[in-house]
Amino acid sequence: MTENVKTSQLDEIRAGYAFDGPTLEFGAAVIDGAAHPDAKVRIPLSAMNRHGLVAGATGTGKTKTLQLMAEQLVEQGVPVFLADIKGDLSGMASAGEPGERITSRSADIGMDWQATAYPVEFYALGGQGTGIPVRASVSTFGPTLLSKVMGLNATQESSLGLVFHYADTKGLWLDTIPDLRAVVQFLTSPEGKADLKELGGLSSVTAGVILRELVNFSAQGADVFFGLPEFDTADLLRTAPDGRGLISMLELPGVQDRPQLFSTFLMWLLADLFHDLPEVGDLDKPKLVFFFDEAHLLFNGASKQFLDAIQQTVRLIRSKGVGVFFVTQSPKDVPGDVLAQLGSRVQHALRAFTPDDAKALKAAVRTYPNTDYDLEEVLTSLGTGEAVVTVLSDKGVPTPVAWTRMRAPESLMAPSPPALLTEAVAVSPLAAKYSTYLERESASEMLGKAEIARTEAEKLAAQEAENAKVRAAAAAAAEKERLAAEKVAAREAAKEAAAQEKARAAEERRKAAEPNVVDKVVKSSAFKSMLRSAGTVIGREITRSVFGTSRRR
Repeated sequence: MTENVKTSQLDEIRAGYAFDGPTLEFGAAVIDGAAHPDAKVRIPLSAMNRHGLVAGATGTGKTKTLQLMAEQLVEQGVPVFLADIKGDLSGMASAGEPGERITSRSADIGMDWQATAYPVEFYALGGQGTGIPVRASVSTFGPTLLSKVMGLNATQESSLGLVFHYADTKGLWLDTIPDLRAVVQFLTSPEGKADLKELGGLSSVTAGVILRELVNFSAQGADVFFGLPEFDTADLLRTAPDGRGLISMLELPGVQDRPQLFSTFLMWLLADLFHDLPEVGDLDKPKLVFFFDEAHLLFNGASKQFLDAIQQTVRLIRSKGVGVFFVTQSPKDVPGDVLAQLGSRVQHALRAFTPDDAKALKAAVRTYPNTDYDLEEVLTSLGTGEAVVTVLSDKGVPTPVAWTRMRAPESLMAPSPPALLTEAVAVSPLAAKYSTYLERESASEMLGKAEIARTEAEKLAAQEAENAKVRAAAAAAAEKERLAAEKVAAREAAKEAAAQEKARAAEERRKAAEPNVVDKVVKSSAFKSMLRSAGTVIGREITRSVFGTSRRR
């Protein structure tokens, strides 16, 4: 490159990166391998909500660029969220260690360096690690993100949405994975058959697939990330007492085991911010800058619905004062529709070891503005801590492409001591808010109670039916005894009546056969004798009366 071309290129870079307002400084422009301290490469603070991409192969310095940007945002009062994928970003809470390489780098690019520690709030998903527990309820996480995590297809994702709709309409709180599993189990049970039919688009087969995936999901240890208290993303917008922005750092241990869960959880945080924050338009500085490390994990195997949701969130959250920077190995890791929303690019070295790598390199070069750099050569020859930069100016215009030697972070470029993390968590004002796990009567408990009530009702009904059988049998036996008694009584009455009739008839016969008393008296000899005596007396008295010969007494 001739001196005139060099001069012209340097002048273009100086002019393109000369901003009036506050900026974040990346480093100094490099031409033909030499850094030019007078050609500073920077990004306007006001453009940080226009989103960006930090890309590069493993070991090229992406994480240090992320660290460098976060430090300068914090110094200007802007809160930052980032995920500690590799476990070394915790060093931002500790002052950096000076050394010859840092001194040499700083002198080369004409920038001062001073060891500095920054205010950091440490978080851990579900409390798995050292940090304030971060949890979300299954209800707010939603079916789209959950489908992405579980690897459901479009049909299954739609069906899962119906399950969430059913839970909402029935007032069933989905706090945990067991809550969601309980709802699906109910819908696939005989008791929920009618409700499942009412849902229409949810077949019993698909519900069974969802249930199996939920069981597998729980078996992977995902249960710990869901529950209460639910993390309030407004806590990410806080500043430190000294006015600096607060770094919210999420520890992500074992990301290799559950990459989709971690990346999707980060997307939930961003989506929740988008939902809660008001529209503010373009600000002098963003409310929050969100760094999405290992962003390729977010997009791998994503459904169209999921990608559409990401695109919409990234496109619209800018007007709510939030900037998003995706950090990944290659621009091709980010879908084109999302990549188009990223106004700033910090591209570290790319490798071209395979035909696919070479193709990706050519595609990346075509996305840059015209430049005097041979970008194919530059991008494959960048040293560690160097990058090709182009950003949006304060007027929204892309800046000239600049091969940049990046400044070194001023915080520790290694993990902080474990004791520091433990102490930071212990004194955090959020410890009392999130550390204690909460339980409420959610779907699993409500359906469990309903099942118990249903079982008890069935028992009572069965007992009542048995009691009714006993009562019916007793009544039947009593009726049988009554009828038998009536038959016996009737027989006895008949016998009694027959006996009485027989006795009456006998009496009548007896009476008919015997003479009466008068006849007996008349016919008796005594009566006859009396009659003779009485006749003599009477005759005598009559004769005396007639003849007057009656004796005087």
